[in-house]
Amino acid sequence: MANTVQADTVAEAYLELLAARGIEYFFGNAGTDFAPILEAYAKRFSQEQMLPKPIPVPHEVTAVAMAHGYTMVTGKPQVVMVHTLPGTANATGSIINASRANTPMLFTAGRTPLTEGDESGSRDGNIHWAQESFDQGSMVREWVKWDYELRPDADLEGVVDRALAITQSEPAGPVYLTLPREVLGKKIEQFTYSDKPRMAPAKDRMASGDLIDQAAKVLTAAKNPILITRASGRDPEAVQPLVDLAEALGMPVYEAGMAFVNFPHNNPLHAGGDVTSAVPEADAIVILEVDVPWTPKRTNPKEDATIIAIGEDPLFSKYPIRGYRTDLTLAGAPKHTLKALTEAVKKIGVDAKTVTERTAKYGEARTKRLAAIDARADAGVGQIPINKAYFSRELAKHLGDDTILLSELGVDMSQVSFTTPGTTYGIPPAGSLGWALGASLGAKLAAPEKTVICTLGDGSYIFGSGTAAHIVSEAQNIPVLFIVWNNGIWNAVKSSAKNMNPDGHAAKTDTWALTTLNQNFKYEMICQASGGYGERVDDPAEVPAAIKRGLHAVQVEGRQALLNIIGA
Repeated sequence: MANTVQADTVAEAYLELLAARGIEYFFGNAGTDFAPILEAYAKRFSQEQMLPKPIPVPHEVTAVAMAHGYTMVTGKPQVVMVHTLPGTANATGSIINASRANTPMLFTAGRTPLTEGDESGSRDGNIHWAQESFDQGSMVREWVKWDYELRPDADLEGVVDRALAITQSEPAGPVYLTLPREVLGKKIEQFTYSDKPRMAPAKDRMASGDLIDQAAKVLTAAKNPILITRASGRDPEAVQPLVDLAEALGMPVYEAGMAFVNFPHNNPLHAGGDVTSAVPEADAIVILEVDVPWTPKRTNPKEDATIIAIGEDPLFSKYPIRGYRTDLTLAGAPKHTLKALTEAVKKIGVDAKTVTERTAKYGEARTKRLAAIDARADAGVGQIPINKAYFSRELAKHLGDDTILLSELGVDMSQVSFTTPGTTYGIPPAGSLGWALGASLGAKLAAPEKTVICTLGDGSYIFGSGTAAHIVSEAQNIPVLFIVWNNGIWNAVKSSAKNMNPDGHAAKTDTWALTTLNQNFKYEMICQASGGYGERVDDPAEVPAAIKRGLHAVQVEGRQALLNIIGA
């Protein structure tokens, strides 16, 4: 069915179409190219048309991360718009994160006006010459699935529907649309569009039945099968099928990093994250939605082990170099592949005694691992600077199904146990730092009933533009508990240098140039400047009470809070 609405400009038609396609938020970092958008919004508001809701965000990193966080929780892509060339440049790190995390997003930018004449929207500011590039899309082309510049008299509905279909098609990822000012400001009289999008995303693929059967035969015959994942929980509906497969085989599940809740941690087959000793002992290894299942420098499977890769893009085709062997490659939606694989395994049959023995074996190993993890936290009680394991265990006492924890190097995740999908999210594999600040705001928009806790290192906080995040939190009434793990150093840089040269001059003299930050910096005061609660915590005895004070500010007072934890 077609809808026809009165619209004075292409910008008005564009916002109307976004609303009709279910876009709820328009995250914007505005520039001179936004003039038609601002005018169109003013008219929509006068007509009490509030969607998509505009969220002004004073830094591009934060804007993209907010859209990322919202989609991460809801599965629904949103729109970001930044200012021409400089805005695209500032946002690129966050787009790299969204790309590697397979997060759909309609990422848009204005384009420097095309014309120098008297046409409405043409160049009228000095920056309109210097900010033009020969190919603006080339800045992000490697990191988006599709890019296009909206042309005069283009089929607006066709362009937007194509963009939204492509961004959501698996493997998902951002798309990029540039919007010249003259095109957005072009006068029209009405806009006609269809109720339904012209294109549906390509989803729910599954590997062939023959490949499923081959994989099932390998797994049922294996004496020591293991599975390694990182991001299968991106689709919450893949969690239970993974549990079913693991329990049908008595197969342990390892998490090589944890971007999502992939597998319930209270299951005896949850084997933690260290695969170093398990990989060379396994005769069948399933690598499920994981880009780096193990580090080849440290461990490798034996030559006669069978490697089964499962995922939307199990070969990670956008990675230039990735040499992991795969003997069976099952491309498609993990939830469908895992269900089919479980059915095939049960059809062949696995010795019940073997399954029971394996499950008991890994359950005992899990108990020992958890005891060691707890002992680390016990050893850290009272340590100054504050011990990360101890702090993380204290924070874990406040986590549950009514909370969402975002982790970007700010917490010891081994101290935290998750069982419910959607209760934790980790930094994308590309590691463009600062993601967690904006993503936590987006997550809170998506789940206002949940308490959202953002944990990140001091280096990540700086990259993420804390000022912008706190401004948005106050302006949009999005209360989040921010926890900065302030150890005064880019520890990943130090660790990398130490691992590469363990007996080098830096290690011998404990000299780490270009890595140190100022541990005395008062991060809490940035939050206070935006009306939030802020506290510096350097006494380990105050940790439990400080966490409660931060949560009280968020949950009871309805305002943001920041705890500046002085850690080692």
